Amino acid sequence: MPAPITQLELARAGEITPEMKYVAQRESLAPEVIRDEVAIGRMVIPANKVHAAGRLEPMAIGIAARCKVNANIGNSAVTSDMEGELEKLHTAVHYGADTVMDLSTGKNIDEIRAAIIEASPVPIGTVPIYQMLEELGGNIEEMRPQHFLDMVEHQAKQGVDYMTIHCGVKLAHLGLTTKRVTGIVSRGGSLIAKWMMTHRKENPLYESFDDLCDIMRQYDVTWSLGDGLRPGSLADASDAAQFAELDVLGELTKRGWERGTQVMVEGPGHVPMDQIKMNVDRQIEVCAGAPFYVLGPLVTDIAPGYDHITSGIGAALAGWAGAAMLCYVTPKEHLGLPEREDVKQGMVAYKIAAHAADIARHRPGARDRDDALSKARFEFDWNEQFRLSLDPETARAYHDETLPQETFKSAHFCSMCGPKYCSMKITQDIRKMADAGDLVELAVSK
Repeated sequence: MPAPITQLELARAGEITPEMKYVAQRESLAPEVIRDEVAIGRMVIPANKVHAAGRLEPMAIGIAARCKVNANIGNSAVTSDMEGELEKLHTAVHYGADTVMDLSTGKNIDEIRAAIIEASPVPIGTVPIYQMLEELGGNIEEMRPQHFLDMVEHQAKQGVDYMTIHCGVKLAHLGLTTKRVTGIVSRGGSLIAKWMMTHRKENPLYESFDDLCDIMRQYDVTWSLGDGLRPGSLADASDAAQFAELDVLGELTKRGWERGTQVMVEGPGHVPMDQIKMNVDRQIEVCAGAPFYVLGPLVTDIAPGYDHITSGIGAALAGWAGAAMLCYVTPKEHLGLPEREDVKQGMVAYKIAAHAADIARHRPGARDRDDALSKARFEFDWNEQFRLSLDPETARAYHDETLPQETFKSAHFCSMCGPKYCSMKITQDIRKMADAGDLVELAVSK
């Protein structure tokens, strides 16, 4: 047996690593709990050994931990550059991103990613097939398994902490997608499907799974088993194609564990509200509790420009049901490449969703900030309200639109109710009357 080198293998050997200790402090959990959750595969600590030697601050994704949020960034062939991607990275981290995925598909991918990894304190994820396709000139038909293996190793050497790889799409599944309204919406899934149809062969990523495990184990890169057949519309949700792939992902989860690698599983993007819990429960059962990482999910398809809201609703429900990480959606979803403000809006929406899920799941200390803000609100401590807000700058700006003077930072009213109609001010007056004995006397007289 080879010596244990990944967080999974070390946990199984009974070791509490420095990364596990760090995570335990962040999660307010005992180090032994972190170790045991990692050992059984119910928690991952994405920490490539290269990135861990730099700025990385270890974090955990799993049902026992706080619900996490991922932010997608990355350039395209038509827009963005290194400066723009670093600005998006800093914006995402500033507003609470727990991980960031670099989904670059344009030029200078290596230079941009190297700068992102060097600057990032949070784990960085990728979809290796994108860069491989760039190097093949956009012709997926020319891919050979070794092309993909080489790209995974290249990105692992760069320090990528987790990788989305679409190993679960099989040739037999493609016929199940022909009646879909939106077909195959995963870029990686559609590329693999085209390769299989061109060559009339099985998914080469599925067939190379063990070799991929060996590369990822060497650097302790975490699997993000991609959902290449996820639904891209409510009409396609929870269909035979989606669940056929999920069954394969369950098989690959166990194979990944057997080969010493950490594994999480990606989940659907468009799901009606009444099907979300069923989807989470089914993944947990099929994939033996491996952390579930969901895109949204969007609960309606009619709101382009507001999909950070439609998906935030589904994200909160998914987190409550047991999803371990939520992949944010920005207002630009389905419309264009997100820029800085879109990243901010997506992050705030998803931090709300994840936080609400943590409260519903009774995570240790999850409601402390809410209670502190409520206390500050009742005491008209405006500056403390701003400080405790997810987005203090916006909260302060909205208040100051109508009452900008500093004196109103201690006023016992806001512009919504004014000084005569503030219910909290009236409540405070009632309590003063009670302290004076008026309510006691009233109660006796009754």
